[in-house]
Amino acid sequence: MPKQALYLKWRPMSFEDMIGQEHITRTLRNSLKAGRIRHAYLFSGPRGTGKTTSARLLAKAINCQDPDPEKRPCNQCPACIAVNEGRYLDLIEIDAATHTGVDDVRDLRDKIAFSPGEGQYKVYIIDEVHRFTGNAFDALLKTLEEPPDHAIFILATTEIDKVPQTIKSRCLPFEFRLFSVNEVAGRLQMIAESEGLQIERQALELIARHGTGSMRDSVSLLDQIVSDPDEVITLETVERILGTASFAAVKDLVAALIEEDAAAGLHIIAQAVDAGSDPRQFGEQVVEHLRAILLTQNAGADLVEASREDRALYEDQALLISRGRLLNAIKAFNDAVNNYRGGWQPQLALELALMDSLKEEEAPVQVQYVQSSASAAPVVASAPPPLPPVEATPPGAPPVIEPSVIREKWNIALKALYRYSKNGPDLMQYFRVVKVDGSTVYLGTDNQLYYDKLQFPEKIQLLERVLYEVHRIRLHVRVIMVSATDQVTVASDEAGFDVNDPLLSEGAQLGARITPVEKSKRKSGQS
Repeated sequence: MPKQALYLKWRPMSFEDMIGQEHITRTLRNSLKAGRIRHAYLFSGPRGTGKTTSARLLAKAINCQDPDPEKRPCNQCPACIAVNEGRYLDLIEIDAATHTGVDDVRDLRDKIAFSPGEGQYKVYIIDEVHRFTGNAFDALLKTLEEPPDHAIFILATTEIDKVPQTIKSRCLPFEFRLFSVNEVAGRLQMIAESEGLQIERQALELIARHGTGSMRDSVSLLDQIVSDPDEVITLETVERILGTASFAAVKDLVAALIEEDAAAGLHIIAQAVDAGSDPRQFGEQVVEHLRAILLTQNAGADLVEASREDRALYEDQALLISRGRLLNAIKAFNDAVNNYRGGWQPQLALELALMDSLKEEEAPVQVQYVQSSASAAPVVASAPPPLPPVEATPPGAPPVIEPSVIREKWNIALKALYRYSKNGPDLMQYFRVVKVDGSTVYLGTDNQLYYDKLQFPEKIQLLERVLYEVHRIRLHVRVIMVSATDQVTVASDEAGFDVNDPLLSEGAQLGARITPVEKSKRKSGQS
């Protein structure tokens, strides 16, 4: 006897088994509990999201003989068992894709008048109802307007816009949504553990992403991949079977795009295709990765379904690429995927998308000239939005962010600075994070020339913006001189004490907070 497919074997048998459609199952269970059963329901949504399964669960629960409504369907009474075995006479399933004509609906109308043979209700499930012809819909409308008390209709469709408004208005609508990657991966993991399969979590997540939100498609992919129950299925195994590129190749290609390294990007594409990756699927993976960066850049990484490590990667890359270049890349690779036709050079579409992504950005930039004592130096900026105000902290307050955290992401901040100033990262290489006092971060250098180059409000504000983009914490930036022996020397107008005083310099080096004394008190001898 042929082995049953996994998607059939693990089809939910009760509302508790349903995942991801809680807004629907909760409403249906409450209506069953209250005895408020409608004569017509309309289930709409993408394929593989549980429409037909929910229709069968509802039909089973309606005729369930368990006295407790909260336990329906019980899967133990004769009615539930008959439905599960496909022999319940009062459950009629009609495929509208093959029964599209008005004669089929008229035949249904003739039979619907007969009372149920086993249960309390006769339930009709019409799948893909949008395939009905206009005349068939007209005939169905008459039945929906005046249905017998014992008849209940459950219509299911993947194209709700093709269902006439007259039909919609006579049904109680429910819209099914696509499943999230975590929901699908969790369900696949449960199935794999129950079947005794050994498969990595990352492999399950890749299958879930490949299923594009459809539970049935994802379970079918799992069934396709598992050829030997004793085999340990790794991420590499799934990538090879599905023809997808490794996640490392996708990350490397996006990194090359951010670094504007066309040669490295072309090599990565060639290596991925030579290794057996399907160019279309590789392009889809790149688009998915770039979309995650776009969402992170504009709304935060919490909107992206990914692991903690991947979210951290998206956050870092979102700081390193401008919005204009990111949008160009998404459009270029998305067009490459949608217009892919194969051919004798299958990777050509991806190569062209990469080169299009590296074109000069069309977004206008503002060039401001800051006059220094030596010459006018251009500062390029893209009119960024204003920063939130800095939360005031008293002198000597605990740091709002540890200096080690800023040092850890200092290189990322320099790369983000490059988006605003091409020469900025070269200059800031000579500075380091000395300390953080409350909400003020002190950046130090031992070179007077570089110290002087940052004595402009516009440049300090640019540094504050970059630090905010990297850490999402508003900070003040103060630039100080640090001697070769790491003694902190702050400008006298900011410190309020003699910068050459060895005692005070030593105290500052040890982390002491030095409070200036007013001149009037000094003259009167007060301390």
